[in-house]
Amino acid sequence: MPYPESELHASEELILDLHPHWWFFAKSVAGLAVAVVVAVFVLAQGWSWANVPVALFVFGTLVWFVQRYIAWVSTHFVLTSDRVIFRSGIISKHGIEIPLERINTIFFHQRLLERLFGCGTLHIESAGELGIQRFKDVRDPLGVQNTIYQAMEDNQNRHYQRMGTSAAQAVAPSATPPAPALSVADELAKLAALHESGHLTDAEFAAQKALLLQTPDSTIDMGAIGTGAIDTGAIDTGGPPAGQA
Repeated sequence: MPYPESELHASEELILDLHPHWWFFAKSVAGLAVAVVVAVFVLAQGWSWANVPVALFVFGTLVWFVQRYIAWVSTHFVLTSDRVIFRSGIISKHGIEIPLERINTIFFHQRLLERLFGCGTLHIESAGELGIQRFKDVRDPLGVQNTIYQAMEDNQNRHYQRMGTSAAQAVAPSATPPAPALSVADELAKLAALHESGHLTDAEFAAQKALLLQTPDSTIDMGAIGTGAIDTGAIDTGGPPAGQA
């Protein structure tokens, strides 16, 4: 059965999902084959006294084969875009997870028969307490080694891309630029509109207009207009001084 996708992270991609190589069954299959041959030989010879021991022998090797099959079905060597995962067992479970960024070295070992059948033992050396982990009966260990290295490189590239995006966002301006100042013509238009709507008296309108025309670069607080906050007495409108006819 395949490795459950519910065990993966939201952004994680499954790259490899391997059960052990069929060489995993070699010893149990050989034992069961020997038991069957012995049982057939005993039956052919008619040795009734050996029926019970031979039957127990066949039953024992059959149980061994079933146990190995269950172990094979429940064992997964999984490679994702973020980590290497190993899971085994149904009732009593065993698992290892190695993040790709913590892997230092990957090497494999194949005996003569394992080379002929295309399997071997994969060793993964990682930083931390785990040290070197050994995974037996891996299919095509050289191909798996190369695939893990490629996944490590892709994972590192994604990490650098995320760092670059974060740095770009950090230096981006966080505040919007201030609105440009209004021109004298715009200020005059606003004053005229306030005067026509009755928010400014004739004296206030004349005073503000004179101020704009005399100091075109000054800034007028439009919020203060019509609230009584305008000091019209402080503005020289060009009239005669107070107390003169």
